[in-house]
Amino acid sequence: MLTISGVEKTFGGRTLFRDVGLQVNREDRVGLVGPNGAGKSTLFSLILRADTPDAGDITFQRNIVVGFLPQESAPAGDETVLELATAITPEVAELQKQMKLWEANHAADLAHADTHDDLHSRFDELGLYQLDAKAKQILSGLGFRERDFERPAREMSGGWVMRAHLARLLVQEPDLLMLDEPTNHLDLEALLWFQEYLKQYPGAILLISHDREFLNQLVGSILEIRQGKLLRYTGNYEDYLLQRAAHEEKMLAAYKNQQREIAHLMDFVNRFRAKNTKAAQAQSKLKQIERMEKIEPPENEDRKINFTFPQPVRSGLKVITLENIHFAYGANSVYRGVDFQAERDQRTVLVGPNGAGKSTLLKLLAGTLVQQQGTRELGHNVKCGYYSQYRVEMLQAQRTVLDEALDTPQRVTEQFVRTVLGCFLFRGDDVFKRVSVLSGGEKSRLALVKLLLDPPNLLLMDEPTTHLDMASIDALVGALKQFAGTLIFISHDVYFIRALAGHVVHVNAGKLTHYAGNYQYYLDKTAATSARAALTAGASGAGKPAAPPPAVAAAPRVEKPAGKTKEQKRLEAEQRQAASKEKRDQQQLVSRLEKEISELEKKQAELTLELEKPETYAQPGRANTINRELVWVQDRLTEVGPAWEAAAEKLAAFNAPAPAED
Repeated sequence: MLTISGVEKTFGGRTLFRDVGLQVNREDRVGLVGPNGAGKSTLFSLILRADTPDAGDITFQRNIVVGFLPQESAPAGDETVLELATAITPEVAELQKQMKLWEANHAADLAHADTHDDLHSRFDELGLYQLDAKAKQILSGLGFRERDFERPAREMSGGWVMRAHLARLLVQEPDLLMLDEPTNHLDLEALLWFQEYLKQYPGAILLISHDREFLNQLVGSILEIRQGKLLRYTGNYEDYLLQRAAHEEKMLAAYKNQQREIAHLMDFVNRFRAKNTKAAQAQSKLKQIERMEKIEPPENEDRKINFTFPQPVRSGLKVITLENIHFAYGANSVYRGVDFQAERDQRTVLVGPNGAGKSTLLKLLAGTLVQQQGTRELGHNVKCGYYSQYRVEMLQAQRTVLDEALDTPQRVTEQFVRTVLGCFLFRGDDVFKRVSVLSGGEKSRLALVKLLLDPPNLLLMDEPTTHLDMASIDALVGALKQFAGTLIFISHDVYFIRALAGHVVHVNAGKLTHYAGNYQYYLDKTAATSARAALTAGASGAGKPAAPPPAVAAAPRVEKPAGKTKEQKRLEAEQRQAASKEKRDQQQLVSRLEKEISELEKKQAELTLELEKPETYAQPGRANTINRELVWVQDRLTEVGPAWEAAAEKLAAFNAPAPAED
């Protein structure tokens, strides 16, 4: 399907590849790994013909279709989410555009009916009407609601636009699917759905990912870019680590043997090159050394960088206590009378299905949400830090990355700070970028650096590994293992959880179930069949597939009475009136919340746009004001969203058809 032979590529004076070869066949599942800057994205560019190799050939089997999902910045225009998901070729996109124009301008114009018939025939010929059903199924799997299908894609956030483009690729089903960090924009439930979908994908997959569990579940081989070479290992990511360690040991032994041989030959040369009787032999030994194909010393480019972070002050034994907490988003009750306590030095992970209340619990612990009833009490000498709020509130847009990182109460050197920044992908001149031009992922990484340079002794973190590569995740794990404080976090990175968690709290339906052991202990206790699926499952059956709904038993036949009394009719009429009023109230609530969400999303877009304008930063304090308002809008959206979902589900229950009588 894809053949790469003898490819070389030099970029910025550095050789990324030398004599690289690769064969990808149908139904192959290949993961591409390597340190940041090794050339993974460059190799993708060469395969996609967006760039050309300096030497060698890249060829495809005839009529092969290639699909590509970039890591970020996929475009979105006036098309709806569904139109974007079904725009699988330029011809389809153009047909959709023509049909939309016809419907807008000539729907009632019989003179143009022939045009409509032609468009309809072409749609039918290409099977495009059947694509809608497939696209809706895939969009639903990726987390879109039915009401999102007809929304203009440009109204969605960047992450949701990326999901729509991912849906388009899955609808298209190219022969070779190329994905660059596809899990970055997915929540846990969408990721699990996507992972299972790809297991049944009919074509070949070539992907770049920092997600170890995703690679373990999906790929059958690993390609590693290292020291200008492309090395292929059989198996998943864990298999690759074992094989690479064995390969490095073998290469190190070969390198040492060759160095001993060279040293022995050079010893002869140095002793006898000045003697006439031995000069020819000495010269022969030199030529023998020159003719050797030198073995390069193996370099572990992913080696962990060890340094000691500043540590927080010691807290009391009881760090934080929640007692009899009640909290609801409008009519949607999340917690009723819940208790929680964390002690010094605990490492706790919160697990449970999406929407169960994990992030809400973390915000209640942080104090960014205030309970309607109950008490939140911090222990002696406790300083609380919540990771999510750092992204906007703790960064100043006009500063450079380096200046922002240096702005810490701790006494640290610039060299140390630059080392830490390097671990989180700010290398070379990147440290002189202004915060205002950073992407969302870059701001998240900078916020992590600031947090690690001046950590609180109670650290609350929501998905901290998003936008980090494997080396950066290792650096974060190393920093948090040193951390002399209390850590409570949410993550769907199984490697990260296994490395840190010593206590598991399962959150579901407003209930907290504690497991006084690490993540493996939790898996064992819940009889989990999948380490990642256990993050979303119920506490009594973690990792098990959801059981199908129970069959509805046939109701016993009851003889109908001959007639109803006046009192019965009156009661039934009152019940119908009460139900009708409750339904009207629910409709009004849904409409009000939908209107508020629309206004908040519009305001969010306006504020984000204003932050991107240079003139905003010419007004003293204006950027900080906008940032504060943007945080309020985002928090309000977080509150209103679950309230709308609960109200919409309740309204849907009113609208559900009554069961048919026998």
